[in-house]
Amino acid sequence: QVQLAESGGGLVQAGASLRLSCVATDLPVQVYPMAWFRQAPGKQPEFVASIGWKGEHEFYSNDVKGRFSISKDDAENTVYLEMRDLRPDDTAVYHCTTGPDQQFGHGGDFYEPAEYWGQGTQVSVSS
Repeated sequence: QVQLAESGGGLVQAGASLRLSCVATDLPVQVYPMAWFRQAPGKQPEFVASIGWKGEHEFYSNDVKGRFSISKDDAENTVYLEMRDLRPDDTAVYHCTTGPDQQFGHGGDFYEPAEYWGQGTQVSVSS
């Protein structure tokens, strides 16, 4: 059974940095593109960043471009999201996602969360 387990969130002040991790079980990230979405209370999930299966292509929302960086470690079967210069409006639950139809994808078509979706990790940024 595919599982995605996020960790690394926390409560930080504006300007701080965090590194989120997403460990995949029963899904080899080396052949899947992966994405991060976030969901604030009362809002729909919002795309944050994605990476292609080879790791050659990265995509970011305009809100996080230049501040966040996505990467993956195929040997550890883990995807990371490095976040710096955090702002209060980055506050949300962050989820990683991918889907069986995404295999060998370049990562540029995560228009919505895919079939596999972790429980998320809370990021709270105070001003």
